[in-house]
Amino acid sequence: MFMGIVVLTMKASVIEMFLVLLATGIHSNKDMTKKIKRPKLAVPQINCDVKAGKIINPEFVVKCPAGCQDPKYHVYGTDIYASYSSVCGAAIHSGVLDNSGGKILVRKVAGQSGYKGSYSNGVQSLSLPRWRESFIVSEGKPQKGVTYPSALTYSSTKSPPAKTGEATKAYQKPPVPGTTAQPVTLMQVTGAPATEATHTSLPKPSPSTGSTTSSLRPQPMGHRSWELGFVPKEELSTQSLDPVSQGDANCKVDLSFLIDGSSSIGKRRFRIQKQFLADVAQALDIGPGGPLMGVIQYGDNPAAQFNLRTHMNSQDLKTAIEKITQRGGLSNAGRAISYMTKNFFSKANGNRGSAPNVAVVIVDGWPTDKVEEPSRFARESGINIFFITVEGATENEKQYVTEPNFLNKAVCRTNGFYSLSVQSWFSLHKTVQPLLKRVCDTDRLACSKTCWNSADIGFVIDGSSSVGTGNFRTVLQFVANISKAFEISETDTRIGVVQYTYEQRLEFGFDDYTTKSDILNAINRVGYWSGGTSTGAAINYALEQLFKKSKPNKRKLMILITDGRSYDDVRIPAMVAHHKGVITYAIGIAWAAQDELEVIATHPASDHSFFVDEFDNLHRFVPKVIQNICTEFNSQPRN
Repeated sequence: MFMGIVVLTMKASVIEMFLVLLATGIHSNKDMTKKIKRPKLAVPQINCDVKAGKIINPEFVVKCPAGCQDPKYHVYGTDIYASYSSVCGAAIHSGVLDNSGGKILVRKVAGQSGYKGSYSNGVQSLSLPRWRESFIVSEGKPQKGVTYPSALTYSSTKSPPAKTGEATKAYQKPPVPGTTAQPVTLMQVTGAPATEATHTSLPKPSPSTGSTTSSLRPQPMGHRSWELGFVPKEELSTQSLDPVSQGDANCKVDLSFLIDGSSSIGKRRFRIQKQFLADVAQALDIGPGGPLMGVIQYGDNPAAQFNLRTHMNSQDLKTAIEKITQRGGLSNAGRAISYMTKNFFSKANGNRGSAPNVAVVIVDGWPTDKVEEPSRFARESGINIFFITVEGATENEKQYVTEPNFLNKAVCRTNGFYSLSVQSWFSLHKTVQPLLKRVCDTDRLACSKTCWNSADIGFVIDGSSSVGTGNFRTVLQFVANISKAFEISETDTRIGVVQYTYEQRLEFGFDDYTTKSDILNAINRVGYWSGGTSTGAAINYALEQLFKKSKPNKRKLMILITDGRSYDDVRIPAMVAHHKGVITYAIGIAWAAQDELEVIATHPASDHSFFVDEFDNLHRFVPKVIQNICTEFNSQPRN
């Protein structure tokens, strides 16, 4: 009986303790529930140059910085990208991000047998024959039920440098029961070969007898089960070369071949022509940093076979050339040149702007239409036209030629540099090196210069009291309208402005602004001065302060605008300007003296001096001034 009481007492004590602990636990859990908030997803940051192949995680959310649109961050493929690509560059190319950066979701997928390059959202992606692993990019919205890593696992101990806040960790071997896990880097286990990846798992390492590392796998994430293999050794190398050549930087040209597909050429000669193109593609180291090449075939009508951005390496280009089939018809080269000028060298087709535009026209015998007018338009558009005539007309055949002396009417210059004559189609291969030597000599590609991109234009503006504030703004608008017609950059057309009264001041020089928007803003900021009218002194000032700093290879254009007769002599300053090669346009308004305008203007004065009766009509002369500038440029001898 005594013992039974003790047992009951002990049971009661245990029950009481249990109830106390239970109550305490409930209150504790309630307090924790109140205090603990659900942690936000920590998003690792990466730099623009980080490639997907360097990151082991099969699916992850990352944050890209701003500025990853730079072409030095290479991207391979379209929509599905080779893992050799910049992650952030691919995100911009796909349209998920813009150049300001942000969060993205990256998912690894199987390697592809080929990746096609394209231009999208300001990024030129490159083509690649094959790669072992791919990835796709989407908006950085985590999927429900999926846990994404807050720290990325890289394929080497030296993870790519990241901005402040980026979390990284070494790859860890899963612990064996009874042991302590030690960090292991993949550099220690690269001997295990990888198999092809699938859309649900990355390559597994092949089992190796006696190996303690062949079963390494990353820790599972969330509810997903992933099996991870090893990145081949070349991916781990910090000094690995790009899989695709960037091209020969010493021959950076945008090149179009216009090939003859007429019926008269025959199938055998057409194959010889294709082999010639393939030899050119092989000799040129095609790539985004060097030459790019497209092909137009013409017969009755022209058609683009592929454009500049279609193929980004020589091998892809040769494969595409082999697939070209003959069109047949006449040899309408003139129509093909016109088509090329209007359609081929556009930004959408891969025209880079920074590379000279070159067209090589191959013709069997002679064209069946006229080439002079289309070629002139092409030259004025900045296209350097070369002609290769194969089996040209004999003396007896010249009577059948549609346009006598068509060659000199077509090429960029008539000095022999832009034309090659081949006696037989079977000798065409001998012209590969002579042609490329000329095409790649960018300093001699004279037609790259146009009236739009080759001048230093200095405006000399009358700011005297008779002009007035409102009319002065009208004059500035006239200056802006002329300026915006030209291609403005540090290497193209440059703009400077001088304002004068009795005195003179340099509003801005040729080197001060190098973009069109900056130039237009600077013109808008010019303030009205007010004073007398010393035009002769203003011309001397402009020669000394503005045109003395003009580049030797630039045309020097002075556009002087005044509303009255000068208080000083203009004859000697004008003569000095003409002697120094400054082409001077004189524009007079209202009370300007027309005899002075003719003295100031370059000969013939009828092309270089203009008079308008009131300021409000000044805008009507914008097209005429621009037209005369270009007409004068295009009338220069082509020898």
